[in-house]
Amino acid sequence: MELHQFFLFLAIILISARLLSETAARFGIPSVIGELLAGLLIGPSLLGWVSPDTTMKLLAEIGIILLLFEVGMDTNLSRLARSGSKPYVVALVGFTLPFALGYGVSAFMFGLPNLVALFIGGTLTATSIGITVRVLDDLGKRHTDEAQIVLGAAVLDDILGVLALAFLYQFAVEQEVSFQALGEVSLYILLFMVLAPIVAKLAAAVIDRLDQHAASPGLLLTMALSLILLFSWLAHAVGAPEIMGGFAAGLAFSQHFGLKFPMGRTKLIFQPSPKLAHRLEEQMRPLIHTFSPLFFVMVGVSLNLSAVDWGSSFVWLLAGSLLLVAFAGKFAAGFFIKEPRNHQVAIGLSMIPRGEVGLIFAQLGFSQGILNGELYAAMLIVIALTTMAPPFLLKWFYGRNA
Repeated sequence: MELHQFFLFLAIILISARLLSETAARFGIPSVIGELLAGLLIGPSLLGWVSPDTTMKLLAEIGIILLLFEVGMDTNLSRLARSGSKPYVVALVGFTLPFALGYGVSAFMFGLPNLVALFIGGTLTATSIGITVRVLDDLGKRHTDEAQIVLGAAVLDDILGVLALAFLYQFAVEQEVSFQALGEVSLYILLFMVLAPIVAKLAAAVIDRLDQHAASPGLLLTMALSLILLFSWLAHAVGAPEIMGGFAAGLAFSQHFGLKFPMGRTKLIFQPSPKLAHRLEEQMRPLIHTFSPLFFVMVGVSLNLSAVDWGSSFVWLLAGSLLLVAFAGKFAAGFFIKEPRNHQVAIGLSMIPRGEVGLIFAQLGFSQGILNGELYAAMLIVIALTTMAPPFLLKWFYGRNA
């Protein structure tokens, strides 16, 4: 892409995202829906002004990493810990049930080959943490008890999704699976999720001290952004999703996360700094509000609904069957934990959006020749509807139970 084209496309994305999100919000619709619709409007599905270009995808990734940084800053780890095993149960059920149902429908109802059925089942396991967080934020529910469970479950679901994708990719390309390699990746991800917030907290303490004695403006923002990018790179290096790096960096600057180290008879204490968190939040907010819509628009751009064979009865029958199990498998996850019924429903609905994670599975299957045109079209329908419907369902549910 030439430089002048990049400027034009970026302007189109930003303007369309703002116009449609504002329009959606004025009609009482979650603004993220407006941004997704903007992507469908200007992308290959309708007008074809913008394509899922590599440069735009990179900017979109920056947007979702910054959004997860904000989520990390808002996350209260002690409150999340009080949820106990609930996020783990929701994540495991929300992963295994859609996988098993998707595989069963594909293999036994439609007689699809084993590898194809595995890829379809893998696609249905996805939960888009970015879309889920934005919807809860739009509804003013990000800090509720059920949102804490959803957040923990969605993070775990993302990690399980990466492992499933590695498993299926190995199986597709090499026709065999190295369980040793998968075990090593799992261990690296676990170590990263445990150690990264601790190391980042130490770095945040240094950044805070430097910022207090800075001779020029902008040091806090520059160093915080550098930390986010560094930890996103480290996350990728160990096999974890890059967004986990943004989340870990956000935890480090959170006003809820402190550290204590024994030092002989004394303790070295890194207390949470509300003042630092407030300063950084004020400086980061314009960047987050600029870049995060790019991610949701690009999800819409990547959903090329013009590729769907709308006249194929097979596509609609398969899509309808998979849509049913895609909704049911995720929704049921909320009912496997002991919570009030309204919390169970909210958790189940929040786990449904597939978004970009489902697209990665589907596009990998299509590019490897595992999914043909009709199967890919059916998956696009499922991903689109499971991405667009939950925000409306959550708004209706919370409005009814206000």
